[in-house]
Amino acid sequence: MKQFFLIALCSCFLSAMASAEVVRPAPDFGWLNSTGNLKKIGAFKGQPVVVIVSRSPQDWIFRAQVGQLQKMYERLADQKVIFVAAFTETPGRIKSNIPFVIAPDGPRVANELEIMGKFGIAFIGRDWNLDYVTDKVIPAQRIFDIVGASFVTQEKIRRP
Repeated sequence: MKQFFLIALCSCFLSAMASAEVVRPAPDFGWLNSTGNLKKIGAFKGQPVVVIVSRSPQDWIFRAQVGQLQKMYERLADQKVIFVAAFTETPGRIKSNIPFVIAPDGPRVANELEIMGKFGIAFIGRDWNLDYVTDKVIPAQRIFDIVGASFVTQEKIRRP
């Protein structure tokens, strides 16, 4: 009887895990658009989002990450990736050909993504799962791989 109960419990747990698509839901922060209306990042569900948190756009580590993004920008744009910058101390202009959405409350975004240091980058998949967060600069090819490795993408590859 104990074995049956244990097997039943394990099978319920495994089936629940298999049906759970979003393991770590991304936070839904917002910004003001050019007309002064509040927009939420959740409006981009179904598109991958890359969020860079930094103290300012002049920090060397932020510029290094943007440089890596620029190497893959055209391929990432083909996948309709949204780029967000959140500055925790000094806002400013980003010198890049990449169109960034600027989060007006950088410290709040950093807190919601659990980025506590001077720099961090987070990847939100099409399924709105927070796929990857790190405080290191990510090379261009790795960025492309992370964006392409979301649960939704992997599920499409597995289906016949």
